[in-house]
Amino acid sequence: MASNKQLEDKRAGAEIVYGPEDCYRHSIDLLEELGFPKGVLPLQDLVECGRVRETGFVWMKQKRPYEHFFVGSNTRVSYATEVTGYVEKLKMKKMTGIKSKQVFLWVPISEMSIDDPASKKIVFKTPMGIGKSFPITAFMTEEEKQKHLEQVNE
Repeated sequence: MASNKQLEDKRAGAEIVYGPEDCYRHSIDLLEELGFPKGVLPLQDLVECGRVRETGFVWMKQKRPYEHFFVGSNTRVSYATEVTGYVEKLKMKKMTGIKSKQVFLWVPISEMSIDDPASKKIVFKTPMGIGKSFPITAFMTEEEKQKHLEQVNE
């Protein structure tokens, strides 16, 4: 567990927002900026979100842990009270606070990336480097899916 001093150092110079509406908007803006679908981090009751642009460190705090079932990938995911990571375009790495249920085990997720945007796949990796890819559409909001379908059909 990181000491308070280490945590303060990581968060030095951060842009921080508080409250459900501002945090939701901040998290959606971040996902869009990075190139991820808006539904990939469906956190609930956010109370604090922060970002240190110089290092890419981000965090999102919820009132309580949350489990979400992604129908498109047939996957149950658990989000801790605090989710952290380092971000760059098309990648979030050194993630903490996210686990995916695989058969009977909860497996930590430490990275998500879109290695080849043309493939329309998002890859999730464990701390051991084992990865699994899914179609990006599995993590899109209904609004994003609608836009995606309109673009495909043009």
